[in-house]
Amino acid sequence: MKKIILNILSVLFGLLLLNGGFAKFFHYMPEPKDLPPALMADNAAFMEISWLMPLVAVAEILGGILIMIPKTRALGAVVIFPVMVGVALTHITVAPSGLPMVFVIWAILLWIIFENRKKYLPMIS
Repeated sequence: MKKIILNILSVLFGLLLLNGGFAKFFHYMPEPKDLPPALMADNAAFMEISWLMPLVAVAEILGGILIMIPKTRALGAVVIFPVMVGVALTHITVAPSGLPMVFVIWAILLWIIFENRKKYLPMIS
């Protein structure tokens, strides 16, 4: 049962990441009108670095695909981890209203990492 739940959550998480990555390339999701001014300023600063958002989008797409496939899930968690650190820091510092969703996503990511901990041991031993 635990494995089935993890697989379902991993697929949903992967789809969320794919959506976020593709939205950065194809701009099919309108920007919300009620964003805090500090978040809008941060987003504008990110857009000044021409390669940053495409890099994040590729990481989200690649990480999303890898996380949905059980055999590559551990690698997907490593790929998406730095992006999720950025998401968490952004919501902690300028958009705390999004923190509940960030906590849920981090719980899924940490569960994936925990379940694949044996695959990471060669990196630190």
